[in-house]
Amino acid sequence: MNSQTKTTAMTPHVDVKRLHDLLEQQKAAYQRHPVPSAKERIERLARLKNILVKYQDQFANAISQDYGNRAIMETKIGEVLTCLEHIKYYSKNLTEWMKPSKRHISMLHQPAKGWVQYQPLGVIGIIAPWNYPLLLSVGPLICAIAAGNHAMIKISSASSQFGAVLENTLAEVFPQELVSVINGGGAISDAFSHLAFDKLIFTGSTSVGKTVMAAASQNLVPVILELGGKSPALVHSAMNIRDVAQRIAVGKLWNAGQTCVAPDYMFLPKGKTAEFTKHYNDFVNTMYPTLRDNKDYTSIVNDKQYNRLQGYLEDARDQGATIVELNSKKESLTEVRKIAPTLLTGVTTEMEIMKNEIFGPILPILEYEHIEDALQFINSRPRPLAFYYFDIDMARADYVAGRTHSGHFGINQTLTHVAQDDLPFGGIGASGMGKYHGKEGFFSFSNERSVMSNPVNPKLYSLKFILPPYNKPTHKLLLKTLFR
Repeated sequence: MNSQTKTTAMTPHVDVKRLHDLLEQQKAAYQRHPVPSAKERIERLARLKNILVKYQDQFANAISQDYGNRAIMETKIGEVLTCLEHIKYYSKNLTEWMKPSKRHISMLHQPAKGWVQYQPLGVIGIIAPWNYPLLLSVGPLICAIAAGNHAMIKISSASSQFGAVLENTLAEVFPQELVSVINGGGAISDAFSHLAFDKLIFTGSTSVGKTVMAAASQNLVPVILELGGKSPALVHSAMNIRDVAQRIAVGKLWNAGQTCVAPDYMFLPKGKTAEFTKHYNDFVNTMYPTLRDNKDYTSIVNDKQYNRLQGYLEDARDQGATIVELNSKKESLTEVRKIAPTLLTGVTTEMEIMKNEIFGPILPILEYEHIEDALQFINSRPRPLAFYYFDIDMARADYVAGRTHSGHFGINQTLTHVAQDDLPFGGIGASGMGKYHGKEGFFSFSNERSVMSNPVNPKLYSLKFILPPYNKPTHKLLLKTLFR
């Protein structure tokens, strides 16, 4: 339990009651004003933007404190800037998305009109993880606000410094009946996932996602689950290995690999590992000339995660894997809870590092002779959140895309699809369900209500011609013309 919540024996009970009270306040506020105008929604997004700009340093410093060290520019570029771009995108497009969508009505039911209207759902629950606490709390909030909803945000107990800053800053511009931030762990987290939201979005591990989904099901709360998995990278023999090494390094070492869409393992053509290792090491040394005291190289977030990664390495070593630690200065990193960029060869599917999502700066490498063998390997495992394919031939890329499944398919890129305004983000299978970002984010947090209207004039009520008794000429005509 986080120290912020466990102050007395009664605190969990008190805090859980507060959750229910907040939810009721938000639902009541929503009922009073269930369909905010486009102007109101854009104004709310503008308030959020101002907070992000005004407190960008506080957010970045708080996240760094939670990590022990987290590169300030990685937070500003990867989280603050991405959110600002999303706000711009939604502010520009939500007015158009709010408009009713005209739909076709069959000839049998004419004269009539049909359309779809897009209603706010009500109150959205957002459960954010520790790895990108700003992006993965404010990102869903942007979608929720754009769609006209209220929101309650649960911050990870591993992000306590950031959580306190977010709670205080959002309170400057939003009443708690519109947006509220909840900090704490243990009983608070469990109670939050059991609340009767109108929709719940969770970002985190697959195992915890199952627990959250089970809790939400007790109130039939629909869920968006943004999970993880082992995102593979596959390199065709025609690709320049140096270019691959640079792009893999970007995706793997941003946030020290603590990214749900980071490349988790990679397939290289047979005989290319040594060349890749050389170029990868060059890029590591260019980006991070030192590691221990380098503020640009992020620490592992806490002892639990650090020990888990060390356990994976020990297990792999014990089972015969070769571990290549790219630490040119031979610095001791234990005291600062950092792990050097590391490559593994000789890995097998029996190793823990090939069974579990890594979430660290460690990259297992496998080699293939025939690309179909690599595709079979990937397809035999749970569907990943991302799949990265490297090739100079787009026809081959299309072939690979058509024979695999993943939440995202990246061609000659890693990671950056998350920051694209107009691309949906989400998983498939064990890597998640539901999408947000892009226009999909707006519609995911809206009720797509169908509407059909018949004329008032009884002479124009066409169904009267097919009512019982079923022996009219109209019925015979229907059977002859439509039932074929």
